Amino acid sequence: MGRKTKKVAMTRGFGARYGVTLRKRYIKVVTEARRTHKCPQCGVEAVKRVSVGVWNCRKCGVTFAGGAYTPVTKLGVVAKRQVKSLSSSEA
Repeated sequence: MGRKTKKVAMTRGFGARYGVTLRKRYIKVVTEARRTHKCPQCGVEAVKRVSVGVWNCRKCGVTFAGGAYTPVTKLGVVAKRQVKSLSSSEA
């Protein structure tokens, strides 16, 4: 009888190459990019990735720029906070 192989999900095309840590990291990034996210405008879980950095809400139809693998990045949140504090201090 042959040996039973492990199920490897999205990394099946990699085979035994690149190391387990890199394959796990790849799975984490790709699953995050492919799942639905919360829309910043309407608040519904309907945002899907169109291409690298471009996201689209299937409910309200808004298309916006975000991160490559997530619609909202940590750097984007910090930048938005800075802009908000600058605009409130000028008023």
